[in-house]
Amino acid sequence: MKKIVATGTFDILHPGHIYYLEESKKLGDELWVIVAREKNVVHKPRPIVSEDQRLRVIQSLRCVDHAILGDFTDMYKPIMEINPDIITIGFNQKWSEDKLKAEMHERGISSDVVRIGEYRGSPFTSSTKIIEEAIRRRA
Repeated sequence: MKKIVATGTFDILHPGHIYYLEESKKLGDELWVIVAREKNVVHKPRPIVSEDQRLRVIQSLRCVDHAILGDFTDMYKPIMEINPDIITIGFNQKWSEDKLKAEMHERGISSDVVRIGEYRGSPFTSSTKIIEEAIRRRA
């Protein structure tokens, strides 16, 4: 069985998230999603939606077989426990594939890394853009 891991914050679920997860699922048999812990989201504004709620929403998606919250201190811990064949990253996630592979190699993780392309079927494929538009419309 080929296991795939996708990761993200998934603050306000939108078509870009669905595309990322569905495309990730196509790469294997079992899709695991690691939802970022609120305290670990430091590269962008803190999530509006609680981590438990974000997890519950991701768990409800048909394409997702398993969804868990990330580890508080070691982002690689759940990856080592799942032992995926492939880790997918979204088109706008700030990871360097080479750096991620090197860090995983240092920990004995031999998963492939695949970047999923951008979804272009909707103008709202960013939680930040959705929030900005909601504020603009309500102001």
